[in-house]
Amino acid sequence: MKMPELHIADLVAKIPVIQGGMGVGISLSGLASAVANEGGIGVIAAAMIGTDEPGLAKNPEKAHTDALAREIRTAREKTNGLIGVNIMVALSNFADMVKTSIKEGADVIISGAGLPLDLPKYLSDGAKTRLIPIVSSGRAATILCKKWLKKFDYIPDAFVVEGPKAGGHLGFKPEQIDDPAFRLENLVQEVVAAVKPFEEKHGCRIPIIAAGGVFSGADIRKMLSIGASGVQMGTRFVATDECDADIKFKEAYVNATEDDIEIIKSPVGLPGRAIRSEMITACKNGERKPFKCVFHCVKTCDPEKSPYCIARALANAKRGKLKHGFAFAGANVPRIDKIIPVRELVQTLKEEFAQSAPALQPA
Repeated sequence: MKMPELHIADLVAKIPVIQGGMGVGISLSGLASAVANEGGIGVIAAAMIGTDEPGLAKNPEKAHTDALAREIRTAREKTNGLIGVNIMVALSNFADMVKTSIKEGADVIISGAGLPLDLPKYLSDGAKTRLIPIVSSGRAATILCKKWLKKFDYIPDAFVVEGPKAGGHLGFKPEQIDDPAFRLENLVQEVVAAVKPFEEKHGCRIPIIAAGGVFSGADIRKMLSIGASGVQMGTRFVATDECDADIKFKEAYVNATEDDIEIIKSPVGLPGRAIRSEMITACKNGERKPFKCVFHCVKTCDPEKSPYCIARALANAKRGKLKHGFAFAGANVPRIDKIIPVRELVQTLKEEFAQSAPALQPA
């Protein structure tokens, strides 16, 4: 049995897999186009995308919009598949990133790290970009559906439901991360139930995309069996040839053990899952790394109180300078043991999906 397609409004992905958007240069046009070429939805992360732009210090707004436009165009040159952009609500340049994505014809915008309550207002006449909020509860999905309908007469084209096993910043309180009540399976079923009344009343389909801890083809089948229409996977795609990060960043994934994974308190005010590094250990020991904020990247970050610059730390890691930064990663990163091409990874997922099919019972 082969994987089903993923339908989001008028878009059709040949496999039900969205590659997670991983910020500060981890998923750019290289990874996104490779995933799109294999039938999934490839995603470029907008967060601090212009970090390596020469004009960043003088005009950060232009640096980021120019970099995002270039990455979308480059991805388009490499694939005829579906390309999306992940944009954190907490970004100080959220509006510019959304406008640029729509102008450049991104197929989807996936938006989390806060509720994107006003996202539809950026759609211009004739825009075909589909809007997918990230939520972690049925309540959040309900709020967004009601707000968007009331203000914009628009229903989300899909929802990504992210559980606490995801990498990076997490939309959960620290005590909820290991609470069985917040397992991804529970959250998916909760959101499926929450959107059903809106689907029935408005005669539409709102696909639910399961994210956070999805690792294998068997995991994909499990999520589809409980009502999801697809999955979002980030960690697995880092250890690929086409991932846009430095090889040392990818090797950190391959070498990570269970003991290396840590929940940190990020300067942006959220818990985050990361691979332990010298920098994380130093910060835990009370060492502060003073910095002058030139990025102003996240609304909730207070440079006066932050022990380090999250943007600089993640940018250093992306460049392979892990002594001066750290890598965000999902809970299943210790299961990764090698770096492979995206095509091989997708083929593995397809095989695992097929092998996990329940045996037919004799009549």
